[in-house]
Amino acid sequence: MRKALRILDRIEDLMAGAAILLLVGITLSVCAEVFMRYVLNDPILWVVEIAEYALVYICFLGTAWALTNGNHVRVDIFLSAFPQRWRQRFGVLSSLLGLGIAAVLTIWGCNAVWEKYLSGAYRPTVVEFPSWIVLLCIPVGSLFLGLRFFRNMVGYALGTLADRSSYDMDAE
Repeated sequence: MRKALRILDRIEDLMAGAAILLLVGITLSVCAEVFMRYVLNDPILWVVEIAEYALVYICFLGTAWALTNGNHVRVDIFLSAFPQRWRQRFGVLSSLLGLGIAAVLTIWGCNAVWEKYLSGAYRPTVVEFPSWIVLLCIPVGSLFLGLRFFRNMVGYALGTLADRSSYDMDAE
């Protein structure tokens, strides 16, 4: 079991690394496009479209890793008013809700990718990417996000998941 969890951790790290590389890539390509457009008056036509796709990939590839490291939105002022036991219960509840949302996104994403793949749909733009490639990050990222929410839910329920918020973790 521990080996499977380490593999999932490694996959999350790789997905986050891919998101970082995409962010660096679009940053450099947008800078190059701005230079080409305004200095050389010869724009790079595909940059904006690829940047749009990359932003979607960055979002879905990085979510599980962000949740793992506590880099997500939470309401610390609300949680700090409760004892540790209740914070754990809220952790279980929020993880269960997140798992449900991730499951819906995974199922919807799989259906959308499969439909676009079967129909051969593509976006009639400069790059003309097949639509299923653009959407593929949704079910993949959502699946790993759901797995992370499940792991967090179990961790909160067992009391083994440390709360990563910024407030003091005093005893009850």
